[in-house]
Amino acid sequence: QVQLVESGGGLVQTGGSLRLSCTASGGTFSNYHMAWFRQAPGKEHEFVAAISRSGLITYYGDSVKGRFTISRDSAKKTVSLQMNSLKPEDTAVYYCAADTVIRTRVGRQWGEYNCWGQGTQVTVSS
Repeated sequence: QVQLVESGGGLVQTGGSLRLSCTASGGTFSNYHMAWFRQAPGKEHEFVAAISRSGLITYYGDSVKGRFTISRDSAKKTVSLQMNSLKPEDTAVYYCAADTVIRTRVGRQWGEYNCWGQGTQVTVSS
């Protein structure tokens, strides 16, 4: 059973930066595509970024392209999200997700992942 624990959320001013981390335990981390999603109050889960099991392929949601960077360290079983130039509309609960099914496609939908962390709050003040 894979467990994911996020950290690094908090309150930051517009234009600031935060780095989120997600640490996995159990399972074989290097086999999993990983992703970050976010959910603002009253909204659906939004795709933020994904990274393939090899780390060679990354995808980003349109709203974060050029500002956020996803990376992984399989030795440490962590996936990180570096968030720069933060905006108030980035305010949300951020979730780490793992796709534990071995497949080629790197998912960009919430339903393509089958394991999620508890979420970490990111608040960007204007």
